[in-house]
Amino acid sequence: MIELAEATEPHSRLLRCSLCVEESRAYWAHVDPADPRTSAQRAFTESWFGAKSEAWTDELLANMRVRFDAFPAALRVLAGWRGMLPEARRVICHFHVQLTDPLYRAFTGVFLPTRRDTMRAEVYRQTVIQWTSEHGLSRWAMKTQLQFTTRLLSCAGAAGLLRGRREPREAVAPRVPDLALEYILYTLRGLRFDGTLIDNPYLASLGLVGGYLADRLRALRTIEFRQIGDVYEFDWRFPDLEAWAAATLAPTRPVTVGGDGYEVHA
Repeated sequence: MIELAEATEPHSRLLRCSLCVEESRAYWAHVDPADPRTSAQRAFTESWFGAKSEAWTDELLANMRVRFDAFPAALRVLAGWRGMLPEARRVICHFHVQLTDPLYRAFTGVFLPTRRDTMRAEVYRQTVIQWTSEHGLSRWAMKTQLQFTTRLLSCAGAAGLLRGRREPREAVAPRVPDLALEYILYTLRGLRFDGTLIDNPYLASLGLVGGYLADRLRALRTIEFRQIGDVYEFDWRFPDLEAWAAATLAPTRPVTVGGDGYEVHA
């Protein structure tokens, strides 16, 4: 049995595909989790992503496969989750980019929380350029570093981790619905990752740390959380992510997807 784990090798894939929240929603709505290797030609012909070129459709598919197909149970859950709130969708897309991109994970899960925690919430582009030069791949030219900086800022902004578009931006914590938090926890439970279930860059990026995190965990319905000092314990109501989804995600009306990639409820 293959052990699922977070990605650890840095890469530049973010340069070609940003957070892509709406494209991710369209992918979940169209993909067959039992046979996800759809050709770009078919996705283009069926307008999975709306009025996109075949070349761009191919690029989107390649990135969607990395972000979601690498986690089969998660893909099956996302493909069947039709009533997802926009706030949850944004958080979950951010989470999957973190899982598959260690540079984005470090930027959003370490750098930005440090800015918030030290009461220096201002984020300047020049500071991020410096961060990229120190953490990015050594072979990157300055042009690539600048492009990657732009992508980091735009992705973090789309994820709700940055406020404003002018200098300086402000590092903030987004709203995280309970279902999105439960999805993250049940997914992490089945993965190998650096950290613990209460101390990791995924939750830190969302401002879920310390006493605030403990309060959120105690309020969840599908997890029982207990903590005394540094000792904590989870009791899981469901054995895995798919069992959680089957019992928790309410069925919705039948959904079809129009040519623009948006859901149409019957």
